[in-house]
Amino acid sequence: MPIVVQKYGGNALCSREGILKVAQRIINTYNSGNDLVVAVSAPREETGRLVEISKEILSDADGKIHDLIISTADQLVAGKLSLALTSLGYKASPYLGWQIPMRTDSTTSRTVIQSIDPTKIRADINHGSIVIVAGQQGIDAKGNITTLGRDDEDTAAVALAAALQADDCEIYTDVDGIYTADPAVCAEALKMERLTYDEMLELSRAGTLAVQTCAVEYAMKHNVELHIRSAFTEEPGTLVTKEENDMDASVVTGIAYDKSEAKIAVIGIPDKPGVAAKILTALAKDDISVDMIVQNVSQAGLADLTFSVKKQELSRAHAITREIADELQAKNVVADERICKVSIVGIGMRSHAGVAARMFTALAYNNINIQMISTSDIKISVAIEEKYTELAVRILHETFIQDSPSKSIYAN
Repeated sequence: MPIVVQKYGGNALCSREGILKVAQRIINTYNSGNDLVVAVSAPREETGRLVEISKEILSDADGKIHDLIISTADQLVAGKLSLALTSLGYKASPYLGWQIPMRTDSTTSRTVIQSIDPTKIRADINHGSIVIVAGQQGIDAKGNITTLGRDDEDTAAVALAAALQADDCEIYTDVDGIYTADPAVCAEALKMERLTYDEMLELSRAGTLAVQTCAVEYAMKHNVELHIRSAFTEEPGTLVTKEENDMDASVVTGIAYDKSEAKIAVIGIPDKPGVAAKILTALAKDDISVDMIVQNVSQAGLADLTFSVKKQELSRAHAITREIADELQAKNVVADERICKVSIVGIGMRSHAGVAARMFTALAYNNINIQMISTSDIKISVAIEEKYTELAVRILHETFIQDSPSKSIYAN
């Protein structure tokens, strides 16, 4: 029979009623003639509670012990869902990461899946069981329990689908698919029937939170089609798949925004090779990622360097930058949390000229100033003042989506 892998997150499994509803959806899929493997993750509140418990005992707990504690959240959810299926008369086989085994590296709380042995899962499937996997944990080469990052919960489901060569991988979320913009911001947003891995990856990086970036990267690498659906309705969702010749290459597929970024401007640094590298290297050594970067020559042999980091890392990034700037005898270092990154994404950009000009003109016409710019072959991102975020999203949606002559990638 076809193998279907499903992923359910914490919001769908946070109550007895929710667990029973998910169990019934699983049973309906199973009764439709599918073998079924289900990856689950605990509610974020429960994971957060366990993190706080760990910190109360020891603020800087050993990574192996920390992951051991955190992993119990998914174990409990997997057990509850297995009990629900059993109570409804179906065979359930729950697995923890180390029982499969799901092999990972040894990075604490941000582990990377290296391999999955599907032998035990296949055996249970062949005996008519619905397999339930605690989806945010694995085991490293030394036998330690490991956990994926809190933003990588979907990756286990994709990795299971790849290992099992599944026919379908369904990611159940709080939304019923991927929209051309955030419907809470743009009332005219349309649900997309399908989009490419590249588009989904860029939208995810740009702030669309329906599916996690690592999961999309894994799916693209292993050619696993993703079906993004709502855990709370029966509506079809959005298919994320490889790019094909018959795909409608709309110039812009979606608009995304990210309010989690801040910017740092280093004013009056020497305009010579190696200066920017010194600042960015110091940030990288402290595991601080930089997104958008702008460098321009000011005057008298000096330059200004502006870049963006995550707001949660701004304090550390500012201190590190200030230290290096002092060594370079920079004139000033200015931090600003009041920015937002707004992006347009679409594979059609590869073959259409003037997209950036059209974007910048639309923003300028509405008096929205661009502070930084970054691009890829299918994405243009700009940093603007945060208070203009919603307006910018609506303007760009009207410019590129509502006025688009083609609507074939959008659901009615």
